[in-house]
Amino acid sequence: QMTLGESGGGSVQAGDSLRLSCAASIRSFSDYSMGWFRQAPGKEREFVARIGWRSSGEDTYYADSVKGRFTISRDNAKSTVYLQMDSLKPEDTGVYYCAARNGLPSLSIFDYDRWGQGTQVTVSS
Repeated sequence: QMTLGESGGGSVQAGDSLRLSCAASIRSFSDYSMGWFRQAPGKEREFVARIGWRSSGEDTYYADSVKGRFTISRDNAKSTVYLQMDSLKPEDTGVYYCAARNGLPSLSIFDYDRWGQGTQVTVSS
């Protein structure tokens, strides 16, 4: 049974950076595609970024709203996926969740069956 645990959230100013981490408790981590999603107050959870299984970094995809500012990466030896967030904006505020899917990567929340508890990111102007 895989569990996911996010960390690295916090309160920052616009233009600052944060790096989120998501540690997975499973030895076959490289078999899983990983995604980051976020949910702002009063809004639905939305896709942020995803990275393919066994990816060394080339199989990534981003939401248009974060493209060029956020970078997703993974370290399979550490069973960890990261989200480097640069040039943060107030509209990036929300709870950020990592999710895992055994197989091909996806943009849809409905395709991920394992979720972390989330970490809060607050960006003030």
